[in-house]
Amino acid sequence: MLKKSINQYHVLMLKRAGRMLHHEWCYVGGGIEKGEKAWEAALREVHEETGITEIRLYSANQFEQYYSPMEEYIYIAPVFVGYVDESQPVLLNHEHTEYQWMTFDEAKENAALPGIDDILDFVGKHFARKAPSEWLRINGEND
Repeated sequence: MLKKSINQYHVLMLKRAGRMLHHEWCYVGGGIEKGEKAWEAALREVHEETGITEIRLYSANQFEQYYSPMEEYIYIAPVFVGYVDESQPVLLNHEHTEYQWMTFDEAKENAALPGIDDILDFVGKHFARKAPSEWLRINGEND
C-alpha cells in the first residue's frame, strides 16, 4: 500500500501478531481462497487486515517468494501495489499489533525477511518515482 504525503510516497508496514513472523514488520499479505483471482485476494486481504476499501490497484509484475525450512514449503505470490488516499484510516484486525506508514528506506530497514527490500526497491522505482503503466492497472469491482 502506498500513500503520498508531502510529495513523498510511504509504504504501509504492519507488525505481525500471529505465529508466523511474530512481532516482525511486513506489508499486507495472505493467501488466495478457492474461487478467487489473485487480485481479488489482494483487495480482500487489504480490507481484512487494514479496513481500507478505496484502492487503486496495480499488478507489480513481480513475485514474492520464500522457503520455509520449518514447514518445508515454498511460498510464491504475485505482488500488487495499491495507492490509497492519505486521509483513509487504518483499522487493524487481530493479525497485527501496530502499523506505520514508512519511507521506502525505513520499510527496507525494518522488513522481516530478505527479499522484501528487493521488492520495495522495485516498487519504489516503478510505482513511486514514476507513474505506473496503465497496462498493469486492475479494474476490479472496488475501482
